[in-house]
Amino acid sequence: VQLQASGGGLVQAGGSLRLSCTISGFEFDDYAIGWFRQAPGKEREFVATVSWTGTNTYYADSVLGRFAISRDNAKNTVYLQMNSLELEDTAVYYCAAISASPTSDANEYDYWGQGTLVTVSS
Repeated sequence: VQLQASGGGLVQAGGSLRLSCTISGFEFDDYAIGWFRQAPGKEREFVATVSWTGTNTYYADSVLGRFAISRDNAKNTVYLQMNSLELEDTAVYYCAAISASPTSDANEYDYWGQGTLVTVSS
């Protein structure tokens, strides 16, 4: 089982990035996928999650209206489009898979990727 997150980088405040999470080793469309992030010195926090059908999406209040999660089951990939990035969005972003309904509780997720660093500069 492998989750490979990519797409991180350095971007100026107000800019955009798109993260990708490519999954292999299990039946991708049986799993909801979530994005979480961890900033330096802070605890990991929920960002967004999408159901296995892609129909249901949920967001943290801090990113609502700026970020969009989507999935392409044909490509075994989930995307996180991040717009209007703020300094506070700087963190390592992780994708995770859960064989149940999507949730913001990180402890419920079954598999985790290695993370990709997003740095927002002023």
